[in-house]
Amino acid sequence: MDNAVLREEQLKEEQLKEKQLKDEQLNNEKKDVYILAIESSCDETAAAVVKNGREVLSNVIYSQIDLHTLYGGVVPEIASRKHIEKINQVIQAALEEAGMKLEEITAIAVTYGPGLVGALLVGVSAAKAISFASGIPLIGVHHIEGHISANFIENKELEPPFGCLVVSGGHSHLVRVKDYGEYEILGRTRDDAAGEAFDKVARAIGLGYPGGPKIDKVSKEGNPDAIHFPRAKVDDAAYDFSFSGLKSAVLNYLNSCQMKGEPFNQADVAASFQKAVVDVLVEHSMQAVKEHGFQKFAIAGGVASNSSLRKAFEEACKKQKVEFYHPSPIFCTDNAAMIGVAGYYEYIKGIRHGYDLNAVPNLKLGER
Repeated sequence: MDNAVLREEQLKEEQLKEKQLKDEQLNNEKKDVYILAIESSCDETAAAVVKNGREVLSNVIYSQIDLHTLYGGVVPEIASRKHIEKINQVIQAALEEAGMKLEEITAIAVTYGPGLVGALLVGVSAAKAISFASGIPLIGVHHIEGHISANFIENKELEPPFGCLVVSGGHSHLVRVKDYGEYEILGRTRDDAAGEAFDKVARAIGLGYPGGPKIDKVSKEGNPDAIHFPRAKVDDAAYDFSFSGLKSAVLNYLNSCQMKGEPFNQADVAASFQKAVVDVLVEHSMQAVKEHGFQKFAIAGGVASNSSLRKAFEEACKKQKVEFYHPSPIFCTDNAAMIGVAGYYEYIKGIRHGYDLNAVPNLKLGER
């Protein structure tokens, strides 16, 4: 066989393979995609089944809040042990609630970072074991990407690009969502995350753990203008956040009251602190909206369920004529449905992980 004939045969073979690949992709697009998702990054053991990235068939969450309230915060070792106890039960419950069998699942998505390393390892190990035993593809998902993706569940019309503020107990990120799975971090916290500041201030004024919901509730009885607390700005990074100074200002106010023998109004302190946090979050976000030309803006994460924050963003976005999106409170806290949504978009991009997938507690947004 001469070289010309050989090249022709090779070309035909390549064209056949290309056609087969296109046919396979077309078939996959026509088929429904079911993602079994697992989340265990902190103190919620969660599993969900998500259909085609937007429809939640089940969302099961076992919360450890009552357990960790005894200690005033999350104890990593206790969280890990409780995940081990509950993970199989929660996964089974998610499949049953969705009315599905494991063999009907298209892929398994699991949070592999960031978070508490021991807690993450429980979810990652369970996902790898199920994937290995069943042959179902495995997809590692970034926890923050999951929070952002929670907005897709109830807002079917929302598509990238848009701006998003992610505020939780461990993270405060201002993000440009360029496409599904493609992000640019515009700003982040330099010290305490917003949710962390809520927890610390709540403890200081005698509300206990978890701080966010308790401050939100008691603030409704207080005057947000009773005490002026500082709004920090970072000179060399307009979109970055800093809440440690605010936290210290609250503690100094409380110490001053104690030294003078004066009582303080718990509701006024809570409301004034909350207003200081909300003002900074909204101001930085609206600055990004103006400078980057966002037509759509979303919030995500545990603090995104705060009623004052939601109201402030609704008003600010309306003023800027920007569409505002937010998940329901159940999808703001850690849950597996959001991981299933993010996992779906990773799956259709062709992203798969091997059995060497490991927990990465300090995983940065955008890293693989």
